[in-house]
Amino acid sequence: MRAAKGRRGNNMSTSEIERMDRILAAQRASFTAALPEPVAVRRDRIDRAIALLIDHKDAFASAVSADFGHRSVEQTLMTDIMPSVGALKHSKKHFEAWSRNEKRKPMFPLGLIGAKAEVMYQPKGVVGVMAPWNFPVGMVMVPMAGILAAGNRAMIKPSEFTERVADLFAELVPQYFAEEEMAVFTGGVEVGVAFSKLAFDHLIFTGATSVGKHIMRAAADNLVPITLELGGKSPTFVGRSANKKQAGERIAMGKMMNAGQICLAPDYLMVAREQEDEVIGSIQKGVAAMYPALLNNDDYTSVVNGRNYERLQGYLADAREKGAELIEVNPAGEDFSSSNGNKMPLTIVRGVNDDMKVMQEEIFGPILPVMTYDSIDQAIDYVNSHDRPLGLYYFGSDRAEEQKVLSRTISGGVTVNDVLFHNAMEDLPFGGVGPSGMGAYHGLDGFKTFSHARAVYRQSGLDVGNLSGFKPPYGKQSQATLKRELKK
Repeated sequence: MRAAKGRRGNNMSTSEIERMDRILAAQRASFTAALPEPVAVRRDRIDRAIALLIDHKDAFASAVSADFGHRSVEQTLMTDIMPSVGALKHSKKHFEAWSRNEKRKPMFPLGLIGAKAEVMYQPKGVVGVMAPWNFPVGMVMVPMAGILAAGNRAMIKPSEFTERVADLFAELVPQYFAEEEMAVFTGGVEVGVAFSKLAFDHLIFTGATSVGKHIMRAAADNLVPITLELGGKSPTFVGRSANKKQAGERIAMGKMMNAGQICLAPDYLMVAREQEDEVIGSIQKGVAAMYPALLNNDDYTSVVNGRNYERLQGYLADAREKGAELIEVNPAGEDFSSSNGNKMPLTIVRGVNDDMKVMQEEIFGPILPVMTYDSIDQAIDYVNSHDRPLGLYYFGSDRAEEQKVLSRTISGGVTVNDVLFHNAMEDLPFGGVGPSGMGAYHGLDGFKTFSHARAVYRQSGLDVGNLSGFKPPYGKQSQATLKRELKK
């Protein structure tokens, strides 16, 4: 049995609930009083968010590593700090253009007689952010780029599973932001439940699909608009035309990063039956090239805690009992059973079926099931018979086959000939569909998610109601309008 890190107790005092209510009211009052939020104020907040991250990047990296049991400084800087800073800088560069009113065309012939229409983007108000533990800094600060650019205030609930990071946020945010601009709330499940029930102007939650359902129910009581970034089982198609060496290296990188604890990690492979051995071999070589050893390798991340370690081991035991073949990718032949930590080698699972937990649950760890197909249509049909995933990956040089996979499947996003990277593109929307989430953010799409698109119509000085026959008593003009408009 592996040691599990302790979590904060779930007892929550009345004063903590009152603090949430008080700060929500204070943020909303401050927001309303400041309308319209000036461009200079938004830019200053983005600058302060960037400074918070850069000034304390090493402290965040240390906190993440302590919470995980081990995660390299470089990984946290590259997967949490750098994407956050990049998103904030991107928003800072573009948000003035995004904020401009958009002209729209009034219905004919109103535009000809002086009517005007436009869309005005306004901040929503106070946005709640519920972040997960796998990227505990990035999943707070990447969406913050859109939140601040749109002119909102923010209340943050970090994950209790990375409590050192949560405590660091609670310590640092007040040094850079007034409580009426941004506030952090730490604690366990009860704090999260109370937070999800607040009457925000928008709520973004990143986490498991099962928890997302509860968050959505809680938000519904106050009709809070919600963005859900969930997960699911992201399939990876390896076409017969794929460069197997390259595919193996890139799949290995995406699956081993953060020990597979990524909502977009390749969850299972779809491989041509006759190429299964070759693809598995290429992944094994890809892992060995990046991680000649694992246990004492600073570059390889630990499973976050004993609870998740045991969950993953349970998946492997279940697959073995139901007839799967387990291939442990352990380049140095290390003895993981003698370690009292939570590191795990990658295990490739062959001969899987839908009766196995590895094909029922999002894995979120270093386990990679492999399914085989005889035709790409068979693989597409399998994916389409299951929940729509957050990510989908295709490797191959057959453009017709690539187009078939992309046009006949639905997923939150797609990367072709690699994995994960569509998430790194700030100009692409990031989000799920159905059980893998709803709504999107990043770049312009994040700005729009956290803004209210307000329709504004300006009527001309003419009596349009009378001219168009809309004004009673209805007569010849009304009949003429109906005859003109109600024809095929």
